[in-house]
Amino acid sequence: MKYIKIKILDSRLGTEYSLPNYATRGSSGLDLRACIQKNSIDLLSNQTVLIPTGLAIYIDNSYVTAIILPRSGLGHNYGIVLGNLIGLIDSDYQGQIMVSLWNRSDKCFTIHAGIRIAQLVFVPILRPEFKIVKKFASTSRKEKGFGHSGMK
Repeated sequence: MKYIKIKILDSRLGTEYSLPNYATRGSSGLDLRACIQKNSIDLLSNQTVLIPTGLAIYIDNSYVTAIILPRSGLGHNYGIVLGNLIGLIDSDYQGQIMVSLWNRSDKCFTIHAGIRIAQLVFVPILRPEFKIVKKFASTSRKEKGFGHSGMK
C-alpha cells in the first residue's frame, strides 16, 4: 500500500504547521501536531487531555492499521506520554485523529499550538481465524508465565 487518504481539518496544517511528515529518511513514524485553538494549554501533573491533530485519515485496507506512539523525548525529558499508552486506528475509521496526553511528571507542562506531540506508524495486520482444539502441542515452556525465564 503506497497511499493513505488524508483530510486536513485545520487550515493551519500545511501553512503555519508542517503536514505530518517523516523527520528523517530513516524515521518510522510521522509526526502529529497539537492543533489546539488556544495558543497553549497547561497540562498539570497527573492530568490527561485529549488533543486534536487537525487531520483525519482513511486507511481503507483491513490488513493495515495505524498506531499512535508517544514521542520518546517528551516522555523521557518531560514525563509526557499517551494517556492510553498506545493508540490504535482501525482501517475503517475516518474521524479526526485525537491524541490523549498524560503528564506523569510532578511538573506542569505547557502544550503549545503546533508542537509535535506524538508519532503515527502504519503496520500490517494479520487477521487469522480461530480454530478450537482440545489440546495444544507440547512445548518446553508450556503454561509457564511471567518471569519464568528469570533475569539473567
